[in-house]
Amino acid sequence: MKAERSVLPSRFSGLSIKLIATIIAVILLVEIVVYLPTLAAFRANWLDDRLRVGVVAARVLDAVPDVMALPRELTDRLLTSAGANAIVYRRQGQSQLIELASPIRPDLVVTADMRQTDLVTLITGALDTLFADPDRTLRIVGEGDLDDSLVELLMSERPLRQDMLAYSRQIGIVSLAIAAITAVALYLLASYLFIYPVRRLTQNMLAFRQAPENASRIIVPSARRDEIGIVERELAAMESDLFSMLRQRRHLADLGLAVAKINHDLRNTLTSAQLLSDQVATLDDPKVQRLAPRLVTTLDKAIGFAQSVLDYGRETAAPPVMAPTGIAALVDDAAFEARLVGHPVIAFSNATPTALVLNVDAAQLGRVLVNLLKNAREALEGAGNTIAAPEVSVAVNQDSEAVTISVSDNGPGLAPRARANLFVAFQGSARSGGTGLGLAIAREITEAHGGRLVLADQPLGTRFELIFPASLLVRP
Repeated sequence: MKAERSVLPSRFSGLSIKLIATIIAVILLVEIVVYLPTLAAFRANWLDDRLRVGVVAARVLDAVPDVMALPRELTDRLLTSAGANAIVYRRQGQSQLIELASPIRPDLVVTADMRQTDLVTLITGALDTLFADPDRTLRIVGEGDLDDSLVELLMSERPLRQDMLAYSRQIGIVSLAIAAITAVALYLLASYLFIYPVRRLTQNMLAFRQAPENASRIIVPSARRDEIGIVERELAAMESDLFSMLRQRRHLADLGLAVAKINHDLRNTLTSAQLLSDQVATLDDPKVQRLAPRLVTTLDKAIGFAQSVLDYGRETAAPPVMAPTGIAALVDDAAFEARLVGHPVIAFSNATPTALVLNVDAAQLGRVLVNLLKNAREALEGAGNTIAAPEVSVAVNQDSEAVTISVSDNGPGLAPRARANLFVAFQGSARSGGTGLGLAIAREITEAHGGRLVLADQPLGTRFELIFPASLLVRP
């Protein structure tokens, strides 16, 4: 099923809005953390100002022997300047009180002891004032300017709460302004460094996916040396590789179709030529008798080449049809088809246990074995008399994880050039005139069975190993 096309989000619905929201949230969180100690300090300063007026009143009280002799106008002025309902001055075990002419009897009194100056106490008191009942009466306690003296003020908490609310509003407005300005500045910086490059990468990937055959959509990397610059360069390289691969695949597909048509017609032509060569071989002319076998051999090779190319083109189809198969008998059949059985020079040895049964596709695995045995025979035949006792052998090694079928010969081995592209189609032929398709097809068949085809190292000759998982083993 074809995946749905992705759509690039708008500028303020993707990373941008998330970045702005995150910046503002972090700044406001920092402002809140800073706001609490600031609010506590504002409340402490406010209470200290009121307490200083109380200290001035305490000096007046301390200078007058009889408090009752103080004029009412003076006491009311002292209380009004402090915003207090009453002031109590304590010294040397004695207490002196001045209060308004009409004293207020509070219902709820809360104490603010200014002798406790730790941060936790100040923040707790500030929050308590801010969210408490505004009709409470506040009792402010602090030290006087003389030794062992104590000053207390009784006043309404409402003025303090109103000033704190006004201060909080100012702090809130300033914090929002700072957050907005900082967010915009950071957003512009982050947009330049991150968001715009990421959007550029995203736009390019979406556009390239829609038309990967269009080379103009390959991204042009910037000169950045950071991680985004690396991503741009790697994306450009990947898109270039994909573009080249797609072009190559299209060319190979077109070429494959043309080759298939050419091979089909060529095979028919070569078959007709082979029939004619067979008729020519029956003539009694000595020259004809000498040249006819070469002609027949050449035509056989040409027909075989055309047939192998067509077979490779059709190889994508058939998945293996698994069935219990006796491997020893399959090896014998493959050796017969590869013309090793009864060979006048090359000895053949099949050391496969007769009881070995694998759950494989007999036809496909037989094709692999025929190819390997045929390659071994041709290698020994090509070596001529340089091999004293040419031999091809098949052996099996079995353990708890895998079953390995080895096809080996004592021939001249493979040249380094042949090893480099051994399993690459049209490149892996180890002999002159070969197509290089046999081992490529053998590897694909082996991998379709869940196994591996590998070239094993040995000092003399060549050994291929077919390694199948032990799960294919059919136990009696």
